[in-house]
Amino acid sequence: MDFLTKISRSRDFEKQLGKVPDFIRKKVIFWVFLVESKGLAEVMKSPGFHDEPLKGQRIGERSVRMNKAYRMIYRVIEDRVHIELLEVNKHEY
Repeated sequence: MDFLTKISRSRDFEKQLGKVPDFIRKKVIFWVFLVESKGLAEVMKSPGFHDEPLKGQRIGERSVRMNKAYRMIYRVIEDRVHIELLEVNKHEY
């Protein structure tokens, strides 16, 4: 299948993932499963994740909302998705 995407995770990603609440960790794991099985383009269409490009110093990175408070930041490197959890925080609105 051409649409399968391999996701690599940095050590920092794994460390930060261990510190987020369990329900956020489960949603991140679900997002990874969807991207690996359906492809990033399909998952980006899902309104539930609010996948959007970032601006300013973070050009080239994308944000996925795990809920109203938490988001996951990732970037695409070459033809694969490299997920690097740059921050998981209480996002201020």
